[in-house]
Amino acid sequence: MKTAYELAMERLSQTAPAARLTKEQKQAIAELESKYKARLAEREISLKGEIAKAANKGDVEAIEQLERQLSGDRKSLQAELAEKKEAVRQSR
Repeated sequence: MKTAYELAMERLSQTAPAARLTKEQKQAIAELESKYKARLAEREISLKGEIAKAANKGDVEAIEQLERQLSGDRKSLQAELAEKKEAVRQSR
């Protein structure tokens, strides 16, 4: 018996077959992922340092705000990366 995931993937492949990426597209996507991974790491290091400072002061509100900011930054960077990767995939 097939899982829901397998059935969904079959339906998806019937309506939109997987596009083959060129070597240049694969390289561009890899560069984007590397760049965004580095940006995210820099942001996490910066904010985690600020979170540690706030924790030492016992400032719970600042900690929560910084954690929300970190979460938002992660989501926005991931969304931006996904958009750029899709643009690379669509370029032929």
